[in-house]
Amino acid sequence: MNILFVADPLEAFKTYKDTTFSMMREAQRRGHRIAACEPSDLSWRSGEVVHAEVREIVLTGDEHDWFREERVARRPLHGFDAVIMRKDPPFDSEYFYATHLLEQAEREGARVFNKPAALRDHPEKLAIMEFPQFVSPTLVTRQADEVRRFHAEHGEIILKPLDGMGGMGIFRVGPDGLNLGSIIETLNQHGATTIMVQRFVPEIAAGDKRVLVIGGKAVPFSLARIPQGSEIRGNLAAGGKGVAQPLSRRDLEIAETIGPKLAARGLLLIGLDVIGDCLTEINVTSPTCFQEITQQAGFDVPAMFVDALEAAAA
Repeated sequence: MNILFVADPLEAFKTYKDTTFSMMREAQRRGHRIAACEPSDLSWRSGEVVHAEVREIVLTGDEHDWFREERVARRPLHGFDAVIMRKDPPFDSEYFYATHLLEQAEREGARVFNKPAALRDHPEKLAIMEFPQFVSPTLVTRQADEVRRFHAEHGEIILKPLDGMGGMGIFRVGPDGLNLGSIIETLNQHGATTIMVQRFVPEIAAGDKRVLVIGGKAVPFSLARIPQGSEIRGNLAAGGKGVAQPLSRRDLEIAETIGPKLAARGLLLIGLDVIGDCLTEINVTSPTCFQEITQQAGFDVPAMFVDALEAAAA
């Protein structure tokens, strides 16, 4: 296959942990050809199909100079066997526009994973609300009074912005309500911005588990991102320690319920975040942790992904 990765700049990859790099490495190992571009390289001229200025690359196996650029060319997206959208959040206006260009490319015959419309339809924090049987009590609102009533009901809560990533902007408020008013003002900007509020799940001490689902099937190991020191966030970007572990019965129940449903909507790869028995987020843009799980548990996650990609693009 000829595969195009739409991603962040190649020069910024941290290959020792990068999931997109692990996908590329496995694809090349199987003999597939690899190209890459950034969303800013996409273009659509009137009367033409969607193109991109792409970099055709070969992975070298070197730790530092990890790729060799063979050619740079303007190519139609429908000329690739698979286009993999791996641009990291934030899901801002430019990401939104990129999904529209990719959706037009689909109409022209391109095979895009994850499906652009599905990326738009499943905001990573809001998507959990479709599955209330798996979430802790949760409120989505712009109203400060609603947040205060929710806090009075549940005592200890977590507040977060809907567009945050890597644990950014997450606050914990205890039963005493210390700084609640200030936190609400900071996050919802006096009612201008919608926020999410959840009952605090104390099992965060054992880790925020990343459960990967590929082609509707769960990877049998999760990566528990365990908070360090006085931190409440397990995100690796916030200093959490990643520990691979077998899926619990509850993890598997969540994955087997949600995975096939979202796969049918065009989401080849999703990452479920689970704290204790509670689903906290559904990651659809660029789920990570392939390399950590593979290295620690010995289960080849990139191979499972490329298997699913080959089947989906056939």
